[in-house]
Amino acid sequence: MQIHKAAVVGAGTMGAQIAQAMSQAGVPVILMDLEPENVRRGIETIRKIYQASVEKGKMRAAEAVEKSAWVVGATDYDGFRDRDIVVEAVFEEMEVKRKVFTALDAICPSRTIFASNTSSLSISALAAATRRPKQVIGMHFFNPVYAMKLVEVIPGLDSSSETVADVVALSERLRKIPIKVQECPGFVVNRLLMPYLNEAAFALQEGAASSAEIDEAMKEFGMPMGPFTLLDMIGVDIAEKVSYILYDAFGPRMPVAALFPELVKAKRLGKKSGAGVYRYDNEKDERMQKILQNIREGTGVVRTRFKPERLVLLMVNEAAICLQEGVATAGDLDLALVAGTGFPPEIGGPLHYADRIGLDTILTELQRYAKELGPRFWPAPILKRMVGAGHTGLKSRRGFFTY
Repeated sequence: MQIHKAAVVGAGTMGAQIAQAMSQAGVPVILMDLEPENVRRGIETIRKIYQASVEKGKMRAAEAVEKSAWVVGATDYDGFRDRDIVVEAVFEEMEVKRKVFTALDAICPSRTIFASNTSSLSISALAAATRRPKQVIGMHFFNPVYAMKLVEVIPGLDSSSETVADVVALSERLRKIPIKVQECPGFVVNRLLMPYLNEAAFALQEGAASSAEIDEAMKEFGMPMGPFTLLDMIGVDIAEKVSYILYDAFGPRMPVAALFPELVKAKRLGKKSGAGVYRYDNEKDERMQKILQNIREGTGVVRTRFKPERLVLLMVNEAAICLQEGVATAGDLDLALVAGTGFPPEIGGPLHYADRIGLDTILTELQRYAKELGPRFWPAPILKRMVGAGHTGLKSRRGFFTY
């Protein structure tokens, strides 16, 4: 089905940016939110994105005005009766999203595709709230949408091949890079990114290194920003929520660092609240030191070791588990991390990194960290099989990729 008209439900940061991407591709879009003020802010966000393009010389002023006009604000679903696709971008709570899908199901034509921008919730469970599960799918964009190229396309148990093809085609029309991901908690990017952020939090709360030292080390590794800078930008509350979803799904492999709930309890949610791991008012941060001290006294775990590999190994291991589960191909797993998190493109993603280091070395290091720090480092079964077969990566010309 050719998608001619779209709608976005939820006029927050992500919803507004998704609507802007649609309008830039020439797709008329309704930006809907129950709160008129949210709609106003969403439309203003879109205008600012276009204005920034004009100021950078990427777009003429007249074109920016024309593209902005493709977006119409709304506070109800009345205009949804002729939409080909609706992208849901509301609060990351299953029941909230299911209510939206049930309401959409009652008013949208039978052909309409329902796509969720959820970062971690079950697409199949969302589809069950409708009478059209074949036309429900995940379409996970990344913030900021105007800059990030990746879109995770996640079919649910009942999503049809036609729905998948239509959403992939729309993603490409939006000049994005779509990767198809088998449904699982966290999908690919969050499932690999959260262990990385979580391990940074463990290292900090254990006194292995300071937040600034860990951030600098990961930038030297090649990441575009350190894990704590990223965490404060994402929002500590959001990271905590996703961490608990992953723990609920995967258990001891993904324990939640004590730092996350302690920061949320202290209302240190990141840049949006003025403080997260860092303070953003240039004042001395005695409160953070007190939080870390309390955690160390409570856990009794102090003075562990820190090296960048401690964080990267968990991404490699989870990528290997995703590969053995058939969540995505090796190429798409690496592409997702490069395009979705800024994993150093010259390395090529966590699986290319593992091949370059040597899978036997990766296995040995994971086993060593598992003895020191616990089962979250337990090696993926596929790693043991590959090493046993002599598929050790670049040096054997056979690993996650062939050379």
